[in-house]
Amino acid sequence: MSTEKSGLHTRNLHRNPYDFDSLISCVPELRQYVFTNSYQTVTINFSISKAVKLLNKALLLHFYNVKDWDIPDANLCPPIPGRADYVHYIADLIAEQQPEIPTGTSVRGLDIGTGANLVYPLIAHKSYGWKMLGTDINQDSLENAQHILNHNPDLSSFIQLKKQPNPDYIFKNNIDPKDRFTFSMCNPPFHDSEESAVKGNLRKTKNLNKSKVQKPLLNFGGQQSELWCEGGELAFITKMINESVLYSSQILWFTCLVSKKDNLFKLTTLLKKLKAVEVKTIDMAQGQKISRILAWTFIPQQNRKDWFL
Repeated sequence: MSTEKSGLHTRNLHRNPYDFDSLISCVPELRQYVFTNSYQTVTINFSISKAVKLLNKALLLHFYNVKDWDIPDANLCPPIPGRADYVHYIADLIAEQQPEIPTGTSVRGLDIGTGANLVYPLIAHKSYGWKMLGTDINQDSLENAQHILNHNPDLSSFIQLKKQPNPDYIFKNNIDPKDRFTFSMCNPPFHDSEESAVKGNLRKTKNLNKSKVQKPLLNFGGQQSELWCEGGELAFITKMINESVLYSSQILWFTCLVSKKDNLFKLTTLLKKLKAVEVKTIDMAQGQKISRILAWTFIPQQNRKDWFL
């Protein structure tokens, strides 16, 4: 059996099993949560939120030199390997007509719903040197994200934050008339109600523990804005697509994660109706979970090189 997590992108730094000795040397507190399971694999219990948070802290320090990363217990704790995959697939997307992947500040990305964890901008900048703008509707989340930046002053000129004052909008208020972004990215709220979010969390926790858990442990945490919105993922991405038309000349590639494969047909049909020049679906596999990135652009191919001048 291969020890490599082969489903991950070839440039993903997390393809190999976790080296817990190195990670514990970064964050000694992690040691108390590390054990050898019945398959003789060194691991942590992923249903314990503190363990996941410390693992993330160690991964971000060890691989990306991000210091003192932390999030409040109430916020979503993202799996770092999957988040890194999204960034690497965006790099492939914007490199299509380039001799190599564009790096440095010629690339500017917009992270919609960056959350308290700020993980996408952190990985994007540390991997490729890109400039990033992270936006969110939750003031507490943005304050925590700013706290992370305060502990990493080398990032202050590369990662900015902005509050979205109106939850009815996605791009409006975040994009100024003179702004140009190479891409936007988003991990949208998946569920359509709080009840659905709690049930999903309970199911996830049961799968991790292989037991009859009656109460969600909320190891994945999550504020309302992170986990659910009216109409769920389909309504959120539909709104994003409709609004993207208004910013079609300011963002080269719009992208968004789509968890439910069944939603793709409706979304791609809408994009054709709105005359997107190109629409792509990029599959991502992390373990048993298959996710996908929906990407679209209104910029004709011959004009795309102008974005990197």
